[in-house]
Amino acid sequence: MIVDIIDIFLRGLCVGLASSVTVGPVAVLCIQRTLSKNRRSGLASGVGVASADMLMAIIAYFFYAMLQSRIEEYSSILQVTGGIFVVIVGVCIFFQNPVPQIRKNRAGKTNVWQDFSSMFVFTLANFVVVIPYILAFFAMFNVGLQAHDDVASLVRSGMTILGFFAGALLWWIMLTLTIDYFRKGFRPRHMLTINHVAGVIIGVLGIYTILSTFINILPK
Repeated sequence: MIVDIIDIFLRGLCVGLASSVTVGPVAVLCIQRTLSKNRRSGLASGVGVASADMLMAIIAYFFYAMLQSRIEEYSSILQVTGGIFVVIVGVCIFFQNPVPQIRKNRAGKTNVWQDFSSMFVFTLANFVVVIPYILAFFAMFNVGLQAHDDVASLVRSGMTILGFFAGALLWWIMLTLTIDYFRKGFRPRHMLTINHVAGVIIGVLGIYTILSTFINILPK
């Protein structure tokens, strides 16, 4: 049981981490606040993003769970579809240029609570894009309800969401601390490198999912 719970937590963590490793408008704002103000502002912004993502992950997860019987029936197709979607996202991230957005945005004077709440609301405003994105990673990592007992299902669901939040929070903490450490030598063009690395990682995850799914369905 303990091993099973740890596995569920780690799957949720992988979804949270993988779905957060992007350098879009949200990440640009967090990085800019870290550079223009301080590390505390960047961390507060990152926690706001992770909290909003967790709320959308709860919606995505229970939507995923309600369709569990259908998902199990077409699990291979969904995993391949999710993998293809993730590969496309990885390619888009790889070729995305965040430099113009960094130069366009300007961080004003705000307190930690305002940093948190503004990023929380800003992230929720993109729910139409974020929820399908999280669903794709749930399918890719084969996350879902497998227990039939109500208590066990509740525990599994809680550990999945807790793992997701831990993964998302881990990414924003690592990103903020890294940017803060190198802030003196940081240049907007370095964001291109971050995008390239993130795009490659996400693309490889998608390709791995597609290949592993085909290998599993081949006759042995």
